[in-house]
Amino acid sequence: MGDRIIFASEAEMPYLTMSLGTTLYNKTGTWRYVRPVYHDKTPPCNHACPAGEKIQGYLDLVKEERYAAAWALLREDNPFPAVCGRVCYHPCEQSCNRIQFDTALGIHNVEIQFDTALGIHNVERFLGDYGLEMVASGALVPPAPKLSAPKVAVIGAGPAGLSCAYHLARRGHGVTVFEALPVAGGMLAVGIPNYRLPKVVLQAEISLIEALGVEIKRNTRVGVDVTLDQLRWAEAIFVAIGAHRSLGLGVPGDGAPGVVHGLDFLRQLALGEKPALHGRVIVVGGGNTAMDCARSARRLGAPVTIAYRRTRAEMPAIDEEIDDALAEGVEILYLTAPRRVIVEHDRVAGLQCQKMRLGEPDASGRRQPIPIEGSEFVLEAKHVIAAIGQESALSVLFLPESVQASKVGIIVDKKGETTRAGIFAGGDVAAGVAQRVVDAIGSGKRAAMAIDRYLRQAEAPVEAEPELASFETLNLDYFAPAERVAMPQLPMAQRVAGFGEVNLGYTTAQAVTEAERCFSCGVCNHCDNCYLFCPDVAVHRLATNGYEFDYDYCKGCGICAEECPRNAIDIAEELGKG
Repeated sequence: MGDRIIFASEAEMPYLTMSLGTTLYNKTGTWRYVRPVYHDKTPPCNHACPAGEKIQGYLDLVKEERYAAAWALLREDNPFPAVCGRVCYHPCEQSCNRIQFDTALGIHNVEIQFDTALGIHNVERFLGDYGLEMVASGALVPPAPKLSAPKVAVIGAGPAGLSCAYHLARRGHGVTVFEALPVAGGMLAVGIPNYRLPKVVLQAEISLIEALGVEIKRNTRVGVDVTLDQLRWAEAIFVAIGAHRSLGLGVPGDGAPGVVHGLDFLRQLALGEKPALHGRVIVVGGGNTAMDCARSARRLGAPVTIAYRRTRAEMPAIDEEIDDALAEGVEILYLTAPRRVIVEHDRVAGLQCQKMRLGEPDASGRRQPIPIEGSEFVLEAKHVIAAIGQESALSVLFLPESVQASKVGIIVDKKGETTRAGIFAGGDVAAGVAQRVVDAIGSGKRAAMAIDRYLRQAEAPVEAEPELASFETLNLDYFAPAERVAMPQLPMAQRVAGFGEVNLGYTTAQAVTEAERCFSCGVCNHCDNCYLFCPDVAVHRLATNGYEFDYDYCKGCGICAEECPRNAIDIAEELGKG
């Protein structure tokens, strides 16, 4: 170690160069040929939701444990979160970028890849239940808008009709809903068993719609109890009668005692009548109604066989419902079509079936079943339930001739307006609307916005094509593999003993854990990466929980965009340079 040098005075010290200013004068932004721009994209889950839910947004709020705000954001688009969290076929999950990530990393060796997707509908159910509990306790009071005198008549209190009424009321319009059944909810009330959708949950969400000032007239059938002429007070009408008429099997013996339509069977159960089943039940069909009938019959003590003319891959039922039916002891015969109901002593004794093979795709996009000659066989049974589809009873409406309809429903445009001004239609009764709960809810919402514009004589806004945040645009280095949180379920021994709800719902901790699996695709969630990685300190945090670029010093290096995990920053060409 060298000797210490001690200066006796400042005069003895050597001259040193020292900067007492800053480098802020050197505005390096002038070097830039491209600039970063914050630009949120549309997450694929949001885009896939027929109700238009802001899924990424409410998942972000759940991560922050802001459950009331998340529930409010969810209900901006969907008045039935607790319902949809239980019965939706969740196309959002089928579009989730997490599928490609976790599957590629081999977290699950799965046949059904959606197991790796984010459990969006489970979190949605958690929020729906949370909101209902908070409202019941008085801790949450949803805002009630001031309504005009009734201007809109809604025919049908199913998911489409109630969604339309809800969104109109939120916009200040008085609405009266006419429902033929003694209960509101449509197919939600009389077509889905209690073990999937407890009626207390459905009625609680309907009560919140009524609390907005929406009037629901039950036991009132338009065309019978009320004529269209008596609805002349309405400046707009929304037709949403659903599809409550089951299709028959169309084979000999279809009308024999012991043959029942699927919707009639479920309606009996929903209205408190328990059909007496004596012996094996055969359910024909492969949709959710078929699964509901089969699982309900098991709970009534009957052995059950489902006959479906295609394979499982073509079944329109939700995969979880098929899995649960099999787990509960339901037998499924694939590539099996009915040919004749066997009747003995004026009662069903069995069903003659024929084996099928799959040919080329038909109009539905699924491979067409083709009969195999000489493959007929008989299934013994005491009951046959036809669950092959349903249609709307258009004739009971006495609609004016100016409202055109096709074989599949009332003809509407993309906004839901019919061929007569002021009359709109949605849900299962409208041609081109998929016969699913969330599609009906979405069609009611779109019609409400169109009716609102019609009443205000306003023009429809120009809608830009959304820019989706694809899997390829994400920076996967910032995401870790994570197992999907399993839905707690009722023990198997208790399931078929009654109609108690099978899926028990997430706990608060489970909901947060599942929400944390969300990539927040295409949307800035304030992770601070751009702020931390900028070499020019040109990213500034805002008091509003966002960021801004300081273009005086940003050199356009692009590191912020490269390190953004979710593709929320674009690099744009600097105008006037090049």
